[in-house]
Formats: sequence, structure tokens, C-alpha cells
Amino acid sequence: MTSLHADEAFLGHYQLSHDPFAPRVPGFKFFPAQRKPVLGQLHHLARYSQLLLVVTGPLGSGKTLLRQALVASTNKQSVQSVVVSARGAGDAAGVLRQVAQALDVATAEPNAILKQVVQLGLTGQEVYLLVDDAEQLDESALEALLALAAGTPEGRPHVFLFGESSLIAELEQISGDQELFHVIELQPYEEEETREYLAQRLEGAGAGIELFSAQQISDIHESAGGWPGTINQVARDALIEAMIASRTAVKRPKMGFTMPKKHVLAISAVVVVAVAAAWLIPGRSKAPTTAGAPTEQAQLPLGKPTPNVEFANSGQPTNLPMVGQPVMRGPLAEEAGGISEGDDGVPVEGSSATPPTVTTTAPPAGVPAGQPAAKPTPAPTVATAKPAPVTKPVAPAPAAKPTPAPAAKPAEKPAATVAKAGAAGGSWYASQPTGNFVVQILGTSSEANAQAFVKEQGGEYRYFKKVLNGKPLYVITYGNFASRAAADSAIKALPAKVQAGKPWPRTVASVQQELATAR
Repeated sequence: MTSLHADEAFLGHYQLSHDPFAPRVPGFKFFPAQRKPVLGQLHHLARYSQLLLVVTGPLGSGKTLLRQALVASTNKQSVQSVVVSARGAGDAAGVLRQVAQALDVATAEPNAILKQVVQLGLTGQEVYLLVDDAEQLDESALEALLALAAGTPEGRPHVFLFGESSLIAELEQISGDQELFHVIELQPYEEEETREYLAQRLEGAGAGIELFSAQQISDIHESAGGWPGTINQVARDALIEAMIASRTAVKRPKMGFTMPKKHVLAISAVVVVAVAAAWLIPGRSKAPTTAGAPTEQAQLPLGKPTPNVEFANSGQPTNLPMVGQPVMRGPLAEEAGGISEGDDGVPVEGSSATPPTVTTTAPPAGVPAGQPAAKPTPAPTVATAKPAPVTKPVAPAPAAKPTPAPAAKPAEKPAATVAKAGAAGGSWYASQPTGNFVVQILGTSSEANAQAFVKEQGGEYRYFKKVLNGKPLYVITYGNFASRAAADSAIKALPAKVQAGKPWPRTVASVQQELATAR
């Protein structure tokens, strides 16, 4: 089933009014768990703090939805919200140009923008400047935004950056020892919050949480790590897989082996030949042979003169097919006995399918059936197949055992080495015990950022690639632990900079499942 057909069937199968797990759905309510306190904190800091505010979390953690809720919950009479994106315009010129256009400023420079902010302040309006995908801002853009957040004694905009945790390191490098920004880190949902989140999503589409069992909800939570964006993807995949499985079970025919009618007839013919030959062999009589006569005859009770049959491998009894029996060719013969043929349908020489060479001549007139002819007249060449020069039956040589080639050296480096070199270490995760744990540090949409982070930290850091909402996500992990307790202990020993991203333990099995889904 293609993805398009699965999408169409998905809604009808569960009688949904829309895809409940799409990024944007009609009438979706802001889910308060783990996010409502952050929303209140942002409003409080915008009013009383003079610092640039940073909201961080991995891809799929709900940063964009929180930004939308922040804009929606502000007083439109007293706040003008300017939303810009760093995607594709991450330098200072690109960001300032977007801000200047939104505020109707002719010159895209910090001083000109600040003057407009002061003018709006005199009319009783504050300016909220919100930047999405802020991890893609370069150093010049971050410096310009810090300058806008500092403002002037007369006024300043409230600047909010929504991005991945890699943004923090860039800001720390620019700020030095100065306190210029405040960080709020989003947290993943607990399992009960995941259940409530799924229920709210399904309810908006006209369904209920009963579509999932308790075990499915637990599996979805563990696979997604509690992050809402990943919960959407995993839950949707689970419903589609269940739909396909149920339809396959209904359409699956009864198990049993059926053979085409023509194959049955062909095999029946073989059985008839075998039975007839078994009946003939015990009752055959050997006719007296003349010295030097190279033939052996078999009496066939057909009521007609028996032809002399000359075998190239004389002395070996051979069962002959009865006259008029069909000859098995092509796939029918292969079905019946595994006969090997060449590309043109001719049995391969030396195979078990190659028949003995037979020369058939009719006895001269007046010679009784079963008596050897004095000197049989050679049959015309047209009717006589030239016998193969076989002097002695040669048993087929046993198949020679192939000489094992020298073991090739593995082309790939060990998975750990690959991971340390900065490559996506999917093979390393696949080779680890499923019950082990790794510590998920962060996820980023930029592979270059993931490689830089792994290279900077070194040691047991590695990353793998998955797909989230149709986009690649590079997930960085640390270590390899036999238990969750060992992973929790390792988190406490990580550098403060790494702990700022709120790392959490997860099973290797969940990573392997995401790798399998991404293929």
C-alpha cells in the first residue's frame, strides 16, 4: 500500500474527520501539560526581564506550537508581535530585513528599528520579536538580535528565540561573562501526559483513546521519548500498521497448496509411466543373442512387431515411456522432478535429464517378433539418431566441493570507529543488545551540527539519522549502559553544557526501531 493510499484509507478505516496527528489540525487546543507553566513564565519575563529569552528543545518538542500560543495569548491592543524565521535567512541582513518590513521601517538597521520601537511605545504598544528555527542563526544575526534586546533607555523590543539546544553554545561564546540572555528548556511529557495528549488529538478528529491499548500507549511514549512531535508520528504509524494488519488478516486465503490443473495432469502422466514400467520389467524375456550382436531387446505386449532398441549404454536397464505419452517440457518437468535445462529449454549435457542415446530400427519382413535379424539393414539417417560414443556407463562425478575463497577482509570499519569519525552510526546501534541503554543528548535537523558536536565532545558520543514529519533528524547519544540506573548515573557526570539540554536515558531497542522506520 502506497503512503497516499494509506493516508486515504487511514481516515475511512477509523472514521476520522481529519488526520489527528498532522502538524496542523483544525480546532486544535493548546495542550497545557509541561507547556502552560512555560507560557506563563514567558509572559512574566517579557514584562519584567531585560534579557533576551531563549526557548530550547529538540526537533518535535513543541517549540513552534508554544510560540503560536504566546502570540495568541497576548493582548493585541497593546502588543505587536513580529514573527520571523531563520530558515534560509540566518544572517543579520536577512533577519533585520524581515523585522524592518513587519514594522514598516525603511532602513533594515538596528538603530532604525529601535527608533520605530520607541515610537510605538509612545502610543502604548510593545513589540514582541519572535524568531523560529533560531539554531540556524549565524553569529552576525545573534549579535544584531542581542543589540535589539538590549535596546535604548527609551525603549526596547522583547526578543524571543525558539531553537534547538545547540543555540546556547553560540550565545555563550558571544556573551562571554555578561548575562545577556535567559534560557527556558522544554521538557518531554510523562507517560500519563502522553496518554492525555493522544486523547485530545483523537477527540478533535471524532475518535477516542480506545483506539490504542495501554501497551500501545506505553510503547508510543517510550519510542517518542515523550516529545509531542515524535508522539504524533509514532502514533500515526501505529494506527496505519494496525489497519494494514487487520485488512491483511481478512483478505488472506485459507492456507493450502494448490497446483495448476495442467501440472496435475503432467504429474499424473509420470505416475502412469512409472506404474506401466514397473509392470513390464518383471515379465520381460531376453531373446537369444548372436555373438557380437550389440543389442538387447524388450518384449512390449503391444500386438505389433517390436522394434529393436539399441542402447548406447547397453547392459543398463532403462525404463521406456509408453508410446503416446506426453513429453514433459519446461516448467512442468521441473515441477515433477527438478530437471535442469539450458536457456533454450534443452537439457544441460551431463545433467540427470540427458536421456541415453537410442537407435531404433524395424525388423526385416518375415522375421518373427523377438528373433534377432541376421544383418539388419541400417535405418535411414533421417530416422536414426547418431549414438553418442559411450563405451561404458560413467557414473556422474560427485559435485566438487568449491574451494573456499580466502576470507575477505571486512570493508567497513568497526561501528565505534565510524561513530567517532562523525558518520551516522546506524550499524553500531543495530549491533548492540536491545536491553541496553544510551543517553539521548539532543536532536538537530543539521547533520553538520551533529558532526561538530560529536567531534567536539569525542569519547562515547555518536549520532544516528531518523525521519520526523518527513524531515531528517540527527539524534546524538552518549555511552552504552547495561541498565537505566547506570545511564542515570552517567548523566549526572556529564559536563554542565551537555546537561543543559536535559539528556535522558532510552533503550537501544527504541533506537533500532527508529532506524528500521527510517529505511
